[in-house]
Amino acid sequence: MEQKFPLPPFSLEDAIEKIQKAEDAWNSKNHKNISEAYSVDSEWRNRDTFVNGREEIVDFLTGKWEKELNYKLKKEYWAHTDNRIAVRFEYEYQNQEGQWFRAYGNENWEFDANGLMKKRFASINDLAITEQERKFK
Repeated sequence: MEQKFPLPPFSLEDAIEKIQKAEDAWNSKNHKNISEAYSVDSEWRNRDTFVNGREEIVDFLTGKWEKELNYKLKKEYWAHTDNRIAVRFEYEYQNQEGQWFRAYGNENWEFDANGLMKKRFASINDLAITEQERKFK
């Protein structure tokens, strides 16, 4: 049986640990490793894109990091319940033309009993910034 610890129901410490593991995984940009934190039938909404299942997650992330270069993410605990976690985040990236951006957003996560994320809903806004305005170097 596939499990990703910590498992729900989450304590505050568990929720913070889950968030840190997600941040570390996304900053690694290892598509396969990231996808394995999600259930095989995971559902995503990322901005205006809907993604279903691990294969689509890998495809989505491959395309994302072809467009979002020098990606660096920071996630922050917002709230949690037994099997749900709300996260505030910001990340910076550079597009292929060299323009820097900071993306701000919120994610709502729902986990199955094995600690795999089965739902991820992300609302994200991008702000063009100068290289001197970057926070994450």
